[in-house]
Order: sequence, then C-alpha cells, then structure tokens
Amino acid sequence: MTRETVFSILIVAGLLAAAFIAQAIGETFYITLATRMAILGLAATGLNIALGLGGLVSFGHAAFFGIGGYAAGILATHAFNSEPLLFGLPGTNQMIVIWITGAIAAALVALLIGLISLRTSGVYFIMITLAFAQMIYYFAISWPAYGGEDGLSIYVRNAFPGTNTLAPMSFFLICFGLLVLGLLLFGLLRDSRFGAALQAGRQNETRLAAVGIGPFRVRLVAFVLSAMLTALAGALFADLNRFVSPSMFSWHMSGELIVLIIIGGVGRLAGPLTGAIVYVLFEFALGGITEHWQFFLGLILLAVVLFARGGMMGLLAGRARHG
Repeated sequence: MTRETVFSILIVAGLLAAAFIAQAIGETFYITLATRMAILGLAATGLNIALGLGGLVSFGHAAFFGIGGYAAGILATHAFNSEPLLFGLPGTNQMIVIWITGAIAAALVALLIGLISLRTSGVYFIMITLAFAQMIYYFAISWPAYGGEDGLSIYVRNAFPGTNTLAPMSFFLICFGLLVLGLLLFGLLRDSRFGAALQAGRQNETRLAAVGIGPFRVRLVAFVLSAMLTALAGALFADLNRFVSPSMFSWHMSGELIVLIIIGGVGRLAGPLTGAIVYVLFEFALGGITEHWQFFLGLILLAVVLFARGGMMGLLAGRARHG
C-alpha cells in the first residue's frame, strides 16, 4: 500500500468520522456540510478522470453537473404533479432511476461535445467546452417550463429504497457511498491499461498512436465517463438543496471544480475530495465574516501553484507514482 493510498483512506475515513461525531452531538448542520464536501468531491473526481489522467482542461463540466441536477428536478417535479413527460413517460422520485437518467443524458451530451472538442487541444479545447456549457446555460435560462432563470424547486427530497432521505445522516451516507464508489472507479481506471494509455496520450500521443492505440478514442471514453460521474454528483447536489437553477451550468461551476482539483492535487486519488473539504471549510468559516472569503481561498490556490505543484496530497504523500 502506497503512502498516497494511506493518506487517501485517512481523508475519506475522516470525513465519515466527522459526520458521525456531528450526529452524536446533535449538530445536523455539520452533517450537511460533510454531505456538501462529499458531493463536490465526487463531482471533482469525475473531472479528475479527464483532467488528472488525460490532461483535458475542461471548462464545460458544469454542463454535466447541471444536467444531473435538472434530471433530478424535472423528474421529481413531474412525479409530484402527476404530469407525464415526453411521449407519456411518467416522472419519478426514485434516486436510482434519476441517477441513471442523468448519467445517460450527460453521456450523450459529452459524446457530442467530445466528438467536436477532442479534435482540438490546448486553449481551443478549453474554449470549445466552455462554449458548449454556456450554450446549455443560456438554454436553461430561457426554458420557462422549468423555471427559467428562477430555477426549479424540489418540494420533497427524492427517495432511496429502505432509507429516509430526509434524515441528514441517511442522505450523507448515500452521498458518501457514491463518493467511495467514484474514488474506487478512479483508482481502477488510473491503474488499468486504459489509464496507462490515457496518461501516455497526455505525455506523447504520437508514441501512443505508434503502438496501435488511438488517442482520440481513449480520450473520448474518458471524457464520457468523467461527465457521467459529474452528472451523478449534480443529481445529489440538487437533492441536497432541493433546488436546481441555471447557475449549476455556469462557467463559474466549472472553474470551481478545477480549483478543487488543483488545491487537492491533480491526478491524485483523494485530491478532489481534499480540495472540496478545504473549499467548504473556508466557505463556512469565513463566509459569515466577509463576503470576500474567496480572496483567501485564492491565496491558498496561489501558494499551491507556486510551492506545492502536487497540491495538498503532494505535500502529504510526496510525488505521485503516475504522471
């Protein structure tokens, strides 16, 4: 077991322990904070597949985050109002169905975006992914059937079999379980031959093509998997807040996910979760003091970029084995 794996387990276990401590002392608000950390960590872990392993700096992942959120909001609204969707399909308040729907929708959109954007690289890739996300953002604003720029409320949190999702601890455990599965998926991909090909393509795609592996196909699969995981987090985020709005599609959300990864460690197993923990703690601790709390987060980001290129996980666990 590597040093990075040990620290990753400790960070994940620490988040779980913090929620149980909050439950024991009756502070459910802190459970909600831990849930927010888990969801943002999951969303950033999704992006970390594309960014950390493939070197794909996507400014469009807010599109997939928002698609997951709107899948939860739209399906729940139609179920609550007993109104059919397109082609007479019913709505649903079942989380598992919502997750699958959101992930499939995100995969289809990611496939379309990837087929176009992955033929470019560098700043052109960044701008194309950003452009697609902003197109979807403005579409959501001009979609009055689902609230337009005012967003859409989820009146009752969606259901999970055998669980009272309205209980903060129960909902946290659902989010935490999916976070662990997301981290396992990332770890398996990173250590697999697919992950090796993805990382090799980031370093030298000509050599990868020379051994008979098409960099474009590998990156496209990674991009789609990345989108599906981020969409899953978006559905959870919508249920946490019981509200979705076009801001979930905003480029600010994409930038936020990138910041979480950089702070925690690009390509690191628990890097995105570490960044999410730092982000939420700063938001909570300084948000009540000043509305400019992100200035101090920016100082941390600057320090990480200048002095800790491996992020906080790099400081804790040393240099990565992969890269």
